[in-house]
Amino acid sequence: SKCGVQDFLKRRNPAWNLVGRVHFNLAENRKDEDAPFAFLATYTTRLSAHAKAQHLPLGQALGEYAGAANKDRLLSLLLPVQRAAANCPWLKTMVDEGEIFHPLRWSPHEATRMLRDVPQLESAGVVVRMPAAWKANRPSRPQVTAQVGGSAPSQLGQNALLDFRMEVVLNGETLTAVEVKQLLAESDGLALVRGRWVEVDQQRLKRMIERFGEAERAAAQTGLGFGEAMRMLAGANVTAGEDAPGVEADWGQVVAGPWLAETLKGLRSHEGLEQVDPGVALHGTLRPYQQVGLRWLYLLAKLGLGACLADDMGLGKTIQVLSLLLVLKSQPNGKRQPSLLVAPASLLANWASEVDRFTPDLKLLIAHPSAMPAPDLKTLSREHLQDVDLVITSYGSLLRIPWFAETTWHLVVLDEAQAIKNPNAKQTRVVKKLNARSRFALTGTPIENRLGDLWSIFDFINPGLLGSAKQFAGFTKRIASRSHNPYAPLRELVRPYILRRLKTDKAVISDLPDKTELRAFCQLSRKQAALYQEAVDELATQLKKADGMQRKGLVLSFLMRFKQICNHPSQWLGDGAWGEEDSGKWTRLRDIAEVIAAKQEKVLVFTQFREVTAPLAAFLGSVFGRPGLVLHGEIEVKKRKELVRCFQEDEAVGFFVLSLKAGGAGLNLTAASHVVHFDRWWNPAVENQATDRAFRIGQHKNVLVHKFVCRGTVEEKIDQLIESKRQLSTDLFEGGANLLLTELKDEELLKLVALDINTALKER
Repeated sequence: SKCGVQDFLKRRNPAWNLVGRVHFNLAENRKDEDAPFAFLATYTTRLSAHAKAQHLPLGQALGEYAGAANKDRLLSLLLPVQRAAANCPWLKTMVDEGEIFHPLRWSPHEATRMLRDVPQLESAGVVVRMPAAWKANRPSRPQVTAQVGGSAPSQLGQNALLDFRMEVVLNGETLTAVEVKQLLAESDGLALVRGRWVEVDQQRLKRMIERFGEAERAAAQTGLGFGEAMRMLAGANVTAGEDAPGVEADWGQVVAGPWLAETLKGLRSHEGLEQVDPGVALHGTLRPYQQVGLRWLYLLAKLGLGACLADDMGLGKTIQVLSLLLVLKSQPNGKRQPSLLVAPASLLANWASEVDRFTPDLKLLIAHPSAMPAPDLKTLSREHLQDVDLVITSYGSLLRIPWFAETTWHLVVLDEAQAIKNPNAKQTRVVKKLNARSRFALTGTPIENRLGDLWSIFDFINPGLLGSAKQFAGFTKRIASRSHNPYAPLRELVRPYILRRLKTDKAVISDLPDKTELRAFCQLSRKQAALYQEAVDELATQLKKADGMQRKGLVLSFLMRFKQICNHPSQWLGDGAWGEEDSGKWTRLRDIAEVIAAKQEKVLVFTQFREVTAPLAAFLGSVFGRPGLVLHGEIEVKKRKELVRCFQEDEAVGFFVLSLKAGGAGLNLTAASHVVHFDRWWNPAVENQATDRAFRIGQHKNVLVHKFVCRGTVEEKIDQLIESKRQLSTDLFEGGANLLLTELKDEELLKLVALDINTALKER
């Protein structure tokens, strides 16, 4: 049963667990002013015919178990009391003086002692029973309740200022100022308020009243900032220091007022949102979940708040955004403002194609050197934008063209928003200077490596909500150490602004085929094994002489070297030979590719190395008997659209070799039913994003994913560690935590990269 005897019996019938147990019973005695509580210790002798526990005063056990023959039974019955007495001085006194066997009159102070020691009593095996009027075996507690956002603010958006009102509540009833003052004058313990006993912790109650009172006074003068209100509601004390008091759930509570509650209900419960319709201008049909996404985006745009549409790859983020633009265009809102969409250069043609296909009524301007001469682009005047609905540009162009930051946009939308995960990168800083009523981020991987990725995206869509980078790092470090559901406050804080749906959820999309992921284990050739062991020995020698940044660079360079050797000796040696017999991965790829070619199916092969794409394409060409396609970062943006069309439509093209950075996002390659990750990025989010080039809407075949792993090497060990990277995303939504390989100690690192020759060596 994988549990103790007590739990085992309790699962079968709760009453069985009580037989032979000592109970401490506390009851109210309202007729006695001096001793308003009564205590009695009992024990359960048996169950009745109706499975009801039969209780007797503990004193009767002395008679029932009298005599030497029953001594062990009596000691067994009293053992939990003895264990509890070891940690409760008041109980030890009662046992030593024999008071435990008699009914007792108790003062509130004596009842409070027992109330505080309930955890120790129960862990020792004593069953505690409190007055029937006390819910969950505890007296009521006065709670300091703050209501924020009772009425609509005069201005919407992140700069909105909300009202704030505080009161002290007991069982849903507001206490008067006199009653609150009386409570604060009471000593800690039990106090009689409005005819009911309540628990008082003077220090905690005072702390909550002072904190909320300070917020109430500040709100009365200037209003409470929207971000601060959201943090208080979520219980996410992001901007405060480590020692700052938080809202203690038992003594304080922040609730949304009528206006804010209704607004948050729409953001969190998307199905009940106001219907919006792009009308006949949309040349296509939105799926039900896409209609929900459109309504959600529209509400946030109307409120002037940012949003992260984090739908899984292939669920149609593009059509949801274009539908929103149609809805906004159709509404009479005075001055017309264009919206700006920023995407990787490789996806500009894809966006233009989708606009032409689904929303031809939107007036589009592609502000990129691939679409207009660079001099014209830099000098584009505001008059050119007057009748434009959507401007599309690349992240790189933002750095070179100043008028993007000088223009006020209706919406700014970032596609593949993980591009701004590094807050210190130039393109991230430029993006965050863009001026818009609302900012939206589109990404299937909101957390790609670490929680800092999420902070950077939110610093764009809703600046200040998650505090500064330093404040956010301190906050996440504090909550990560909590034992139960550590990321709940953060999840609650970001939940209204993130919409995340997965393809694997049949409630979202039921007509998508299955995806099967397989480890394709590869052996090393003797040449690979020799080069790998040589690298391990060299790393061990150099680690003795390196420290600081030099050590970090050394580790990264050797990890890259191990990857290159695992791919093919020629990648590391640079000899241009690329012999099939020299690489276990080459041999494994032939096994898989021959089956795919024989079935006349198509495959995508991803590698993170640009220099491997051509040799892989040449090798696969020999297997398929005809050439395939190659895409990497050096191929011009305008040629990529033709490569995609060729792969999708030409049945003679059986394979497509892509570098992970150039081809891992945005492309629609559903003609493939196989995906090969030839070398691993060591990041599940990035790999899934690449896989989703094939596993997306429009795919009608089951997709088989082959992940290459060299046995006995660092690849196999890190493959095992990758699963641990998924835990952070499980706690939040999707993604992974950073492995921080460069921070490992020397012995840990060498153990990680060590070669298991018996496992690794390729069989003859």
